[in-house]
Amino acid sequence: MKLAVAVHFDGAQANAAAVAFDAWDAAEATKMHVSRIAHVETAARGEIDLRQLPCVMQLLREHGLAPELILFEGFVHLDADEAPGLGQHLFNALGGKVPVVGVSKKSLPGLSAQVEVMREEEAPPLWVTCAGIDIGAAKARLRAMHGRKRVPTLMKLVARLAKNPD
Repeated sequence: MKLAVAVHFDGAQANAAAVAFDAWDAAEATKMHVSRIAHVETAARGEIDLRQLPCVMQLLREHGLAPELILFEGFVHLDADEAPGLGQHLFNALGGKVPVVGVSKKSLPGLSAQVEVMREEEAPPLWVTCAGIDIGAAKARLRAMHGRKRVPTLMKLVARLAKNPD
């Protein structure tokens, strides 16, 4: 099982959501999970925002999830020199055993054009960074995901679920 995960913050609280899927071209999730986090620390000014990390870890523990891969909106690496982003910290927290793929709608300065993925001809690209999986394989799998628009269907679903879990 693969998981698309998202975290939505509401003040000092958060919702962490996951949608499970088996096939990359799946149009629907096989299962959905939500964890409510009562208190999330404020991000430290001037440092990388890692507030999502404990939320995702709690989600995995709370629901007994052992995915073969995690997909999230964000960055695994922050530049071409592979400065660690949230995804690299998640990969490390999982013991380097679960590949992590970060997908972003925005680029960062210093990212290589090599991480761009076009899903729709006239739409801007997505930027893909990863750990534990080859970048070419990650890009191919993202291209194969269901959805006619720029952002895959399951990534839209998990973002909505984190924002509105009820």
